Amino acid sequence: MIGDGDRILLGVSGGKDSLSLLQVLSHLRTYAPVRFDLAVLTVDPEVPGFDPQSLKDYYDTLGVPWHYEQQPLMEQARSHMDGDSFCAYCSRMKRGIMYRICREQGYNVLALGQHLDDLAESLLMSIFHGGQLRTMKAHYRNDEGDVRIIRPLAYCRERQTADFAVKAGLPVIPDSCPACFAMPTRREHMKALLAREEAGHTHLFANILHAIRPIMTEGELPQPGRPGAEKRGGMRYLDAEP
Repeated sequence: MIGDGDRILLGVSGGKDSLSLLQVLSHLRTYAPVRFDLAVLTVDPEVPGFDPQSLKDYYDTLGVPWHYEQQPLMEQARSHMDGDSFCAYCSRMKRGIMYRICREQGYNVLALGQHLDDLAESLLMSIFHGGQLRTMKAHYRNDEGDVRIIRPLAYCRERQTADFAVKAGLPVIPDSCPACFAMPTRREHMKALLAREEAGHTHLFANILHAIRPIMTEGELPQPGRPGAEKRGGMRYLDAEP
């Protein structure tokens, strides 16, 4: 998903997934066959309980350039939400901020930390509530075509990032979005449904991954060794089993 010369902006919420991805990409830079720049953006939604200071200190320790944006998303949601859940509204607003920073600072790639569990939950939500066969993509371009979005953890399980975060001693902010954790959501319902099914069918997520592969990648992928060049086709997939 990463090409030579890419300038990557990684969205870090303070949760286990995005911090794990930061750790992985920081390490990857030391030996990858392609050279790429990496910076971090944290959006502070100004909700009670979210304190990003430990993140700022951690970014400085890693020597990673970082950006920090504040926006009262919960307060804005109360007056501007139109049929969305708070999570959907917050996600859309954060995405707008990320695109703006990418354009202002010259980043051509936006990296996000969603994992296979997230993709599976999104798939069920789309089928059950939208009547569509859709999920988050591992690779695609935004509507304007100026930012490439990648989800390098799309083939990993949530329990893997949770275990990695603990073993690596990452400064995870518990409940980095208190507003979402305060109330049940459709996504939490799908998570519970998948957990029940997986208890009786150990290959559930491997089968889901196999089913959604055709819709996970959109657009051209970088071609190693040729800056700016891209190729069509698939990518190497990791086993969904831990």
